[in-house]
Amino acid sequence: MKHVAIAGATGAVGQELLTLLAERNFPIKSLKLLASSRSAGKKIKFKGEDIVVQELRHDSFEGVDLVLSSAGGSISKEFMPSAVNSGAVVVDNTSYFRMNPDVPLVVPEINPEDIKKHKGIIANPNCSTIIMLLPLYPLYKAFGVERVHATTYQAASGAGAVAMEELRLESAALAEGKTFNRTVIPHQYAFNLFPHNSSYNDGSPEKSGSNAPNGYCEEEWKMVAETHKIFADDNLRVNATCVRVPVLRAHSEALNIRLSKKTTVAEIYDVLRKAPGVEILEDPSKNRWPMPIDASGKDPVLVGRVRVDQSQDNAFDLWVVGDQIRKGAALNAIQIAELL
Repeated sequence: MKHVAIAGATGAVGQELLTLLAERNFPIKSLKLLASSRSAGKKIKFKGEDIVVQELRHDSFEGVDLVLSSAGGSISKEFMPSAVNSGAVVVDNTSYFRMNPDVPLVVPEINPEDIKKHKGIIANPNCSTIIMLLPLYPLYKAFGVERVHATTYQAASGAGAVAMEELRLESAALAEGKTFNRTVIPHQYAFNLFPHNSSYNDGSPEKSGSNAPNGYCEEEWKMVAETHKIFADDNLRVNATCVRVPVLRAHSEALNIRLSKKTTVAEIYDVLRKAPGVEILEDPSKNRWPMPIDASGKDPVLVGRVRVDQSQDNAFDLWVVGDQIRKGAALNAIQIAELL
């Protein structure tokens, strides 16, 4: 039985962590819910019990064994070293520690052995990376992968609970012909889409420290760099174009994959049907393929529409859908904690 703390307990991922801890009957001796001073004092129900949210402080981790952190990169940077110094192990769902060479970056279905290398912190990958890699890794092992290009169709859930609510309200307002003053998403979101609203490297001096190459946004570059780290393969060619779409929950991705070994669509399906965390969902006779509403609230990453890319040799297209809040964030973190 473990003493557990959730940092960022009132956010969308924090709420999903609570749901999954209960569903999976994680062995909890005590549970501490931590958030900003604005949320301190709120009550959140867990397994029928009201738990009061406490302000996240440097001394919040006394007696805590495990911290599940989803409060944002700057918060993790400031507070998670204090958690480690208090003797806790941190599973961090923010971007801050992911590319730190001393911090394992883990998808349990792919590189669970890396958990053993932790020095107090284990990083959860970006949601789009996780959703891509669940079907990509078994193909990488079976046939070798030379190159993958992903085009993502990312839901409001990736920008948090406030963005989800803003999309609901803006959609209702515009449908009634009313104006709407948005605060989270920088462009009209309802009935619209746009390249991902993460930081963009435009080559200006103030962006010279960006990890992303000129012309890329951070979300796109995360998928490249994190894949290399998780696969331990810097030679794999990865490219991404990330797009925000007006869907409440669950990200979709169109993957184009060039394999090293000759294979067939049937053999790819055989591999994916056996892949952990992956589920085939389609009915070609009805033109039915995975949709965000199919994946919302579900654990598996859904795959369909595997087909030959007629423009190049030994390349295939896949359509992939996964719940960003669940497997793309909370579930992956709890699976890491279970392995711990």
